[in-house]
Amino acid sequence: MSKFSKFMKSNKTVKENGFYAPTRSLCDENGKPLEWEFRHITSKENEGLRDDCTIDVPITGKPNLFRPKTQSSKYMQKMIAASVVMPDLYDKELQDSYGVTTPEELLLAMVDDPGEYNDLAAFVQKFQGFNVSFNDKVDEAKN
Repeated sequence: MSKFSKFMKSNKTVKENGFYAPTRSLCDENGKPLEWEFRHITSKENEGLRDDCTIDVPITGKPNLFRPKTQSSKYMQKMIAASVVMPDLYDKELQDSYGVTTPEELLLAMVDDPGEYNDLAAFVQKFQGFNVSFNDKVDEAKN
C-alpha cells in the first residue's frame, strides 16, 4: 500500500450541489421563490475566472510599469454565473426573454434588486468555500 493512498482521488469526497432562492421576484404558482441550483467550481476554474478579470494598471510616475488589479465586481459576476446549474444562464431563449447576450448580464437582469444580489454573492462565496467575502479581502489588501 502506497504511503499516499489516503490522498488518492478515489478517496476524495464529492461535493453536492446546493440550492438557494436568490430573488423574491421569481416565484412558483404558490408564490414561493424559485430555488436555483449551484455547483462547486474547481480551484482551476476559479483561477481562470480571476485571470479573466485581472487587468494591468499603470503605476503613476513609473513609465512602462504596471500592477495587476482584479475587477472584483466582474469576478463575482463570473463566479456566480459559473456556479449556477439551474436556470441555465447560457440558454439563448432565456437570455432573449431578458434582452441580454451573456450569462453575467442575464444574472444581473434576473436578480435586479441590489440587496438580493449582495445576498446571492455572499451565499456563493460561502458555498465555494470562502470564509471571508471577496470585498473584505480586497479591503484588507488595500490596508
